[in-house]
Amino acid sequence: MMGSFDTEISMDKQLTAPFQKQLLEQRAGLLAQIATLRGGNVGRAEASADHFGAQTEDSRAQASTARDLELALDARESAELDAIDAALKRIEDGVYGICIDCDADIPAPRLHAAPETLRCIACQGKFEQLGKTTNA
Repeated sequence: MMGSFDTEISMDKQLTAPFQKQLLEQRAGLLAQIATLRGGNVGRAEASADHFGAQTEDSRAQASTARDLELALDARESAELDAIDAALKRIEDGVYGICIDCDADIPAPRLHAAPETLRCIACQGKFEQLGKTTNA
């Protein structure tokens, strides 16, 4: 079974090329979006400080809430970039398209929809259920 597993699941460069291109485009788009929203290559925290630094005392609560939102967005953007970079590393390592939990082939339509995905649908469902029960 191992031989058929290797030939079916292990993606060669020809098979991973479209996913790599999609990931690189997503990465470039996300970096461009971040730069546009921040007004350059400034961190969101710095941009937030510049934006809200001159606020009056009356608007401190509003500024604090907006700053918290901007920092949360920064964390989300960083997580997205990390996921994309990790997927590109899996392509480089020759393990892209393999579920990290069960070693099953992740179907191409799932990879096209979410090229950074780590898990097949079944394992992702289990992972999310586990997260809901441990976070409750």
